[in-house]
Amino acid sequence: MNKNSNFYKSLDLFKVFFKIGLFTFGGGYAMIPFIQKEIVEKNGWITDEEILDMFAIAEATPGVIAVNTATFVGYKISGFLGSLFATLGVVLPSVFIILLIAYFIKDFLSIKIIAYAFKGIRAGVIVLIIGAITKFSKNNDINIFNIIITITAFFISAFTNVNTILILLCSLIIGILYKVLTNRKEI
Repeated sequence: MNKNSNFYKSLDLFKVFFKIGLFTFGGGYAMIPFIQKEIVEKNGWITDEEILDMFAIAEATPGVIAVNTATFVGYKISGFLGSLFATLGVVLPSVFIILLIAYFIKDFLSIKIIAYAFKGIRAGVIVLIIGAITKFSKNNDINIFNIIITITAFFISAFTNVNTILILLCSLIIGILYKVLTNRKEI
């Protein structure tokens, strides 16, 4: 691949991830459907299976899922330069917005409509996460155990103060135990 085309592909990655980072509220999980739509459906840079694998690796890797995903996708598409540009693209909007909010935080908190807007955004994020779960569940085995574990983890995460990492670790352990026990029955 020629260096110029690699640079331009990296710029395209920056633009896509900057747009995702700028217009997505709710963190990395809320970005998942947008990343999939832009990278797989709109641009066709990678397949659904590849992006699903990258989401799984990004989740298992220490760090922020949006940053990890941007880094992995960027590297897959355009090497080191792609990973750098995609990561910068997803991070910079948050940095700018946080700096702006930090400057005006006291003024923001006193405006009721802003407080209501953030509550509405929170509800919207839940819908986005449910949509991502639904889309990616099509690529996995669906059984009553998976449904129960997913719904339970979701409700514990959404309606309690239990640390999300603890919920993920417990779900992982329960899933591994379930798989080991069901595989023994098949033997």
